[in-house]
This record gives sequence, structure tokens and C-alpha cells, in this order.
Amino acid sequence: MRILAIVNPRSRAGATARRWPAVEAQLRAALGSLEVEHTRGPRDAERIAREGVRAGVELLLVAGGDGTLSETAAGLLGAGLARYAELMPLPLGTGGDFVRGLALPAGLEAAIGRLATAKARRIDAGRITLQDRRGHPLTTYFVNIASAGISGLVTELVNRAPKGLGGRASFLIGTLRGIARWRAASVRLRIDGETVHEGLLDLFAVANGSYFGGGMHVAPDARLDDGLFDVVWIGGTSRARLVRQLPRLYRGTHLALPDVGAQRGTLVEAEPIEPGAEIWVEVDGEPIGRLPARFELLPGALSLRGVGS
Repeated sequence: MRILAIVNPRSRAGATARRWPAVEAQLRAALGSLEVEHTRGPRDAERIAREGVRAGVELLLVAGGDGTLSETAAGLLGAGLARYAELMPLPLGTGGDFVRGLALPAGLEAAIGRLATAKARRIDAGRITLQDRRGHPLTTYFVNIASAGISGLVTELVNRAPKGLGGRASFLIGTLRGIARWRAASVRLRIDGETVHEGLLDLFAVANGSYFGGGMHVAPDARLDDGLFDVVWIGGTSRARLVRQLPRLYRGTHLALPDVGAQRGTLVEAEPIEPGAEIWVEVDGEPIGRLPARFELLPGALSLRGVGS
């Protein structure tokens, strides 16, 4: 099998670049032949994935965070190449939310050791159509969670700040900073054509996986291969109440709260009610654009290796 490692040296504030020589040595010891490409900027993983699979690569090892994995998947899905290669995440990024919800062995060394015997599993993905940060039309893809509202602001703050404290602490600090700045926006949210919310909204998440924000269990019932999104939203509330709800969000017990809604579906549409309102959207931990947006489920779109049944 021809294997390519896509390495994001900037992930985890540059820690991946420092760790990579040792990781590469472990991979070569376990696998033998291995090709390596380093990303050089935003969306570069998309290009590397496309070029690699077109050249005959059959397994893409993604060394970085959730954003790098999402970009790699977007490169394959956008070019119609997903059926020709498998993906396997090597969790080296800041948040690590996607792999948090998988049956991965503890530690990078154990994950590498599993490569030789691991099997592939089909999982769903999401396609999102929205406006980019400059207001231009954009279509891209996600594997874990896309969300809008306060989470879009939080990811912007986290990506600008130092990450020396690790993913969970970085996102918690970013969340508290985001809550301090956030003002609820009016949003119309539809699932499979049905309006489920119309009014002030702090957050909504379109979930394929179950964790985001550095360990928040936002969609505790989500499954990667069930052919459905789990959509969770929090209505407009006070800053103090948002802070009080954070422990329940980390534990995944927030769905019982009166200002929280949840519903499953395959097509999600969201738009600002107030003309000109800027409501930011993030995809797998990366801020990418703003509402209005359309989220479509792609059942069984990706083949993921070494992540349990």
C-alpha cells in the first residue's frame, strides 16, 4: 500500500514540527516505505491530498489537528477521489475533538502500532455552502462538526492566541473571552425543511461527531455512520447563564436544559434574520465564513482507518 503522511507543522502552535522527526521514525519502523508532505499554508492539505491520490496514494496519514483532517477530506470529496483512498488521523493538533470520540488506543505510539492490522470503516461527512470571510460563495466539507454563533468567534480567538497550555485550556480560555464579547443574534434555523428555531440564538452545531471546542460534548448522541446529523442549538441567553452551562456542556448533560434544542436530520439551513448581521461559522475548529449557510449530509462518504467499529 502506498502511504502518504500529510503533516501540518504549525499545528499545536508549532509543536508538531518539533515532534515530527521522532514520529516519522516510528512510522517508518512500523510501515517501511512512507512519503511525507508538509503543508505550507491554509487549505494546502486539500491540494496535497488531491495530488497524492491522483498519483496512486492509497492511505493518507493526517498529522495535525481537526482542521488538517477536515482539509484533507475536503480535498478528496471536492475532487471526487474519496473512494480511492483511506484516511487515518494522527492526533497532533490543539483540540483533538474528532479523535476524542473514536475508539483509538491511548497514545500516539499505540495508534501507530495499530496501523498494520487496522481495518477501514465508512463514515459520513458534511458539505457546507456559505459565504466566505469576504462575502464570496464557498463550498467545502467537514468530518466532525460545523457550527455558528459564539463558536465562530471562539475559534477565531483561539487561533490568534498562544496554545502553550494545550487544547482544552486554550479553548476554555477562548470560550470565556468569547462569552464576554458575544451578543446573541437572530437566526432562522431549518432542518429538512422544517423551521425549528426563529429568534435569538447563541450557538448551533451541526454534528457528525460528538465533541468540539477542546472537549465539549456538544452532541452526545451523534454517530459518525448513522446517516444523520445531530443538530444542537442554544437560544439567546445571558452571559452569566452561558458560563454556568459550560460544565454541563463538557459533560454532555446540557440537552435537558430549557433553552437547548436538539433534532436529527440530513439537511440544515440557517440564515440571519436581521439584514447585514455577521454571524460567523467554523468548520472543524477553523473559522471559514458567515451565514447564510446550507449543511448537507453525505452518507458513507469517507473511509477511515484504525478507529474502531
